[in-house]
Amino acid sequence: MLKRTPSLTEQAKACIKKRIFNDEFEEGRIPSESDLATDLGVSRTTVRDALSRLEQDGVVYRKQGAGTFVNKAGLQIKTRLEEIWTYEEMLEAHGYDHVVRVISAKTEAVSPKTAGALNLSPDDETLVIKKLFLADGLPVVLTINHIPTSLFAGDCAAGDFKLPVYQFLSEVCGQHLGYYLSEIIPLIAPPWLADLLELPRKKTAILSFDELGYNQDNEPIIKAQSYFRDDLLRLRLIRREAA
Repeated sequence: MLKRTPSLTEQAKACIKKRIFNDEFEEGRIPSESDLATDLGVSRTTVRDALSRLEQDGVVYRKQGAGTFVNKAGLQIKTRLEEIWTYEEMLEAHGYDHVVRVISAKTEAVSPKTAGALNLSPDDETLVIKKLFLADGLPVVLTINHIPTSLFAGDCAAGDFKLPVYQFLSEVCGQHLGYYLSEIIPLIAPPWLADLLELPRKKTAILSFDELGYNQDNEPIIKAQSYFRDDLLRLRLIRREAA
C-alpha cells in the first residue's frame, strides 16, 4: 500500500516549528519569508502557507507592519486535539519516556453497540486490542481498539499489536485512517480502570475519548476508547472568537 508523503508545506511547517521549540529565533521574531525560503530550499509561497498553518495552530502571530513572532502561550499546546496523533508522540511532546504494554489482543464477538457503529452483522467479530501507555514508568493512558476481523489480509505477528493504530491499520489491514469522529467524556473511573491506571478506588475523575475512525471512503474501520490520567497528562487548546 502506498504511504502518504508529507507535502512541502507540511515539511516546512514541521521544520519551522522545531526551530521555534528549540528557541532558535532571537527575541521570538520569525525571519522573513524570503530568508526562510532560502534556508529551507522551498518557495516563498510554501513558507507563507506553512506560517499560515502555524498561525492557525496558535504557534505564531503576525503584527501588521512588524512581522511574525512566536506565540509563547501557543507553545503550551503540546498536542492539538483536532489532529490525529499517536500516544507515543503525545507523551514525547510532554517530555516523558514512554513504554507501550499490550495487555491483551483477542478476537471477540461483536456487541450490538459496536456492530451498529461499524456497520457489522451480529455474528461478525472484531479484534480487540488493549494497550497501556506508561510515562516515566507510570500508567497514563489505556486504549481499547475494536477492529473488524474482515479487514485483515492475513495473520498478525505479536509485534504488530504494539504499532500505533494508524500504522497497524495501514500495514496489517490495508486501510488508511482518514479521520476520527471523537466524543470527549469525563467519567468516574470504575474499579477495573482505576486498578490499571494505578488510581485510588475512591471516586476519581478521568477524561476519556470515545471515537469512531473512518477511512478515506468514509467507511468506519475502528471503534476506539481511550482513558487518560489527567494528573499526569494535561490536554490544552486555544479557543478563538468565531470568524
